[in-house]
Amino acid sequence: MNRRLALQGTDMSTQDINGSLRSLRGIGEKTEKLFGNVGVHDLEQLLHYYPREYDAFETPVLPGEAVSGCKNAVRGTLRAKPSVKTFGRNSVTMAWLKDESGSLQVNWFHMPFLRNTLQVGAPYVFRGPVVFRNGRRIMEHPEVFREDEYRSRCGTLLPVYALTKGLTNNMVRKAVSQLLEAGYREEEFLPDSLMQSLDLIPLQEALRMIHFPEDRDILLSARRRLVFDEFFLFMLGVYRLREMNALEGHSFPMRAVWKTEDVIESLPYFLTAAQQRVWHEVESDLQSGRLMNRLIQGDVGSGKTILAFLAMIMAYENGFQSVLMAPTEVLAAQHYSSLTALLEKNGLTEARPVLLTGGRSAADKRRIRQEIAAGEARMIIGTHALIQESVAYERLGLVITDEQHRFGVRQRQALEKKGEPPHVLVMSATPIPRTLAMILYGDLDISLLDDMPASRLPVRNCVVNTSWRANAWHFMEKELAAGHQVYVICPMVSPNEELQCENVTETCAAMKKHFGKTARVEMLHGQMRPKQKNEIMQAFADGDIRVLVSTTVIEVGVNVPNATVILIENAERFGLAQLHQLRGRVGRGSSQSYCIFMQGDERPESAERLQVLNRSTDGFFIAEEDLRLRGPGDLLGVRQSGEALFGIADIYRDRDVLQAASAAAQEILREDPGLEADSHLPLRSALRRYLERQNDGGTL
Repeated sequence: MNRRLALQGTDMSTQDINGSLRSLRGIGEKTEKLFGNVGVHDLEQLLHYYPREYDAFETPVLPGEAVSGCKNAVRGTLRAKPSVKTFGRNSVTMAWLKDESGSLQVNWFHMPFLRNTLQVGAPYVFRGPVVFRNGRRIMEHPEVFREDEYRSRCGTLLPVYALTKGLTNNMVRKAVSQLLEAGYREEEFLPDSLMQSLDLIPLQEALRMIHFPEDRDILLSARRRLVFDEFFLFMLGVYRLREMNALEGHSFPMRAVWKTEDVIESLPYFLTAAQQRVWHEVESDLQSGRLMNRLIQGDVGSGKTILAFLAMIMAYENGFQSVLMAPTEVLAAQHYSSLTALLEKNGLTEARPVLLTGGRSAADKRRIRQEIAAGEARMIIGTHALIQESVAYERLGLVITDEQHRFGVRQRQALEKKGEPPHVLVMSATPIPRTLAMILYGDLDISLLDDMPASRLPVRNCVVNTSWRANAWHFMEKELAAGHQVYVICPMVSPNEELQCENVTETCAAMKKHFGKTARVEMLHGQMRPKQKNEIMQAFADGDIRVLVSTTVIEVGVNVPNATVILIENAERFGLAQLHQLRGRVGRGSSQSYCIFMQGDERPESAERLQVLNRSTDGFFIAEEDLRLRGPGDLLGVRQSGEALFGIADIYRDRDVLQAASAAAQEILREDPGLEADSHLPLRSALRRYLERQNDGGTL
């Protein structure tokens, strides 16, 4: 990040202002490394390290009203002194809250002194996570407040951050608080007239209140401003790109070729009606005399990749090079393997496909770059390595990006600029409603693959609570014994002191203990080094790893037909559209596949949302239901893990803000296309820095 920051009323040096976390009190080398593990390397990144949830001090409920699977505040009076049970050096202090509403057991670990501290007959508020175990609800290790003390805190919100081992919420809160108190501020870039017309609060106030909101209404205002900023800068980039595309001529006219029909005839399956329709649209674009800029949207497994291969073959037959860029090295390698096999089967080995990724050896990359520049390689598959300055193309006529939302506008533009403007084909499995897709992909025509190959067996689903976990593990054992593989998805990487969610670290350890003698179990998450992630994903794709415990980084992963089970822990914590995409990781082979949605709380509204996935496999319907059921004010759930299209914005939840940002971006560019007016100079600077960040590897 390179936003301009100013520090007022402090004696910090210019060097500190520009970056080092160690300029903050209490942060040394060790703590700095912990922050680095979650992607926070400088002061500005710390300021934009938004909470993933807020710990709300809510109105207390009665003992019988406590809900398992989440944190509760329970008002109650002890009718008897707590009891203490000891197990060697360990002890458990137990108390019981009981009234006309029902009962609740309360446990504390290693706190025997509470037996004499808590007063029988005195009113207290007990605040902690509630679990359902052995037929009763148990609150574990809660905080204890006097009623008047809790009343003073009621309604407040504490930020809860994504953490890694050794990094606590208190450490992050103190660092952010110190940074804000020191006077850090970002330059306001929105024109006053725009802020007033849309009732947006100032940027600096939004940054302060997103971390430490005084109440829920202020939090909503802060989030709305930051969401608007993300959408607004994104849309400015999209519309500027569309204008540039409109001005560009057509350098790569193509003709229809019989070879694509031969390849279609040679496939071991028939193209669906949707695939045939979309291929006709792509083929028509390539022959039309204008540049193609088309998005193909379709669920995982709907058959987008074969259409990309057909377009590459058509480009080759017309004498042009083509590029397919994937978001991960493993997925790029899978595409390369599939394309190579297809070309060999159809006698097209002279197309000389090559694979260029960052993980290749220096000698390999040098050789491949030479083959590309000389025009010997006509089909190129790879990752971000394809847009490095060192890669030159001989006659690049077609650019295809897989999972477009993983790449920024600037990155796609960088690939397109590797010669004269080429045709552009974008593929995405993200089920974005068409109204939103027309905004987000404003520079692209849209095609929908709205049916699935008849040969695919529907994934069988079930929504269960945590009491079913032992049954789920037993079912996985059966599938592993049959030679299959399993995904387990958790919303968090490691334990969080204030979030009651399953996490990858502890779940993987438990599964290694349970399954380790018969199956290799490994974990995968976004805090790993890229090389390590690629090695894990490749080993799972090869079948060496049988159980993969992961965050949602596998949402855009690899094709593993042998994987037949996916268990999603705390499914209520994710958006329905994302759960649908995760479900698409299985059901890719000939065997029956299963998806287990494990609900971690007892809230009826969570069950209602998850039942949508039982009723439908239509990603677009599910996305619309997600909008209807979540609502724009649903902020207190965990932010989705893994990579996302935006840092804080949610295209489903924030649909109205997206539409407002799109309209505002169009209006400003219509009045001042170059952003040259004095009132737009800060915006022009912000947009330039924003696009530079995308070119450095960020996502829009």
